[in-house]
Amino acid sequence: MSTSTGGWSELLAREHRAAVSVFAGGILVFAINTFLTSASLPSTVADIGGEQFYAWVVTVFLIASVVASMLVTRALAQFGARGAYLIGFSAFAAGSLVCALTPTMPILLIGRLIQGLGGGLLTGLAFAVVQIALPQRIWGRAVAMISAMWGVGNIVGPAIGGMFAEVGLWRGSFWFLTVVTLAIAAVAARVLPRGRGSGDRHPLPWASLTAVTVAAGAVSVAAISGSTTAVVVLGGVALLALLGFVAVDRRGDTGLLPRLTYSVGNPLKWIYLSIAVLAAGSTAEAFLPLFGQQVGGLSPFTAGLLPAALSTGWTVAQIASSTWAHGRSASAARVAGPAFLAAGLAGYGLLQSSTAPIAIAGWYVCLVVAGMGIGMAFPHIATAAMGITDDQAEAARASAGINSVQMVANTVGSAAAGLLVSFGADAVGSARLLSFGFAWLAVVGVGIAVRSVRPAR
Repeated sequence: MSTSTGGWSELLAREHRAAVSVFAGGILVFAINTFLTSASLPSTVADIGGEQFYAWVVTVFLIASVVASMLVTRALAQFGARGAYLIGFSAFAAGSLVCALTPTMPILLIGRLIQGLGGGLLTGLAFAVVQIALPQRIWGRAVAMISAMWGVGNIVGPAIGGMFAEVGLWRGSFWFLTVVTLAIAAVAARVLPRGRGSGDRHPLPWASLTAVTVAAGAVSVAAISGSTTAVVVLGGVALLALLGFVAVDRRGDTGLLPRLTYSVGNPLKWIYLSIAVLAAGSTAEAFLPLFGQQVGGLSPFTAGLLPAALSTGWTVAQIASSTWAHGRSASAARVAGPAFLAAGLAGYGLLQSSTAPIAIAGWYVCLVVAGMGIGMAFPHIATAAMGITDDQAEAARASAGINSVQMVANTVGSAAAGLLVSFGADAVGSARLLSFGFAWLAVVGVGIAVRSVRPAR
């Protein structure tokens, strides 16, 4: 594997600009949607009702995204990059349109289901297309670009959603998504080369797909159940489903994850687990504004800057590390990343006992450090997965698996965050349980990262 690294100018050069604009655009609409929907949802419920389905607006989207992310390599094989992207953009735009026109909450949920199917495909295609369409020396830059789109979405999404909700036009959020998605789809149709995929028609691994869907669904429902008994039962169901997934997926000839994942001496399993730790750790940001208001007495706007601090550290570190880190430096960044995440989250938890201005300022600093941990490690972990083998078919599956692992980890992490918060006796207790719990996970992630950088045997 080459350790030479291309520059940003090469990534944005004329011959790569088309691919970059499409995969970055696909991630951007997904990211904007994630934060925009959260900002506009209270106004949506006030207008069309269905408060009992409030949490399902996110849950349905996540489950659909997980399922679609597992089908990326098959979409590429059947339709090629251009066709697969157009399917993803079309589904996302159609789902957004249904949400914009919905008269009731159940129809909104149908729109979110369609959105999730399109969104899961778009995010998975990004990694697969980077591995196929770009030279290996700029993969790190490309992954940093993908990850930076989440930072942009974290800023643009709440701003647009809040703006439309403020003037009583929550439907405008979904109209905006529809228009932007169709505009990027038009670019994809124009710049991506025509051509079908390889035409390989491997049978779908229904057992594996069913197991991971059951696991994602059980975790998502547990997060919104409100019952300790239901949480325990559904958590058990999710665990059994994940174990069942591994059992059936490793035996199948055409599993959802590459065969290398289950090879004893291959580090791909540890690479995927490293991605899962970082992805799960990022889900803590959903509760940061709540703690900022309840513990620190911050205004909604100021509290909303707490997740922005995490995103800032993430974005700055990933761009910086993709510039200097390659070879042994990249391996060091992969190990240091979860260590930074653990230190930042632990520091944030320790500072919850004080609401002095200096302590609150420390919240932001600690969250920047935690975000830096995610940002410095992720591009290099993802690049390692994409270059794990010279077999083109297996490499494409390994690349698509990055997003699948992220999706499942985000779903599980969001549920775990909600459970930890619910166990707190008060706001400070909830904040500490969340931050210390995820800091402990990140410490485990350091050990996983060390295993992931060892060469294959």
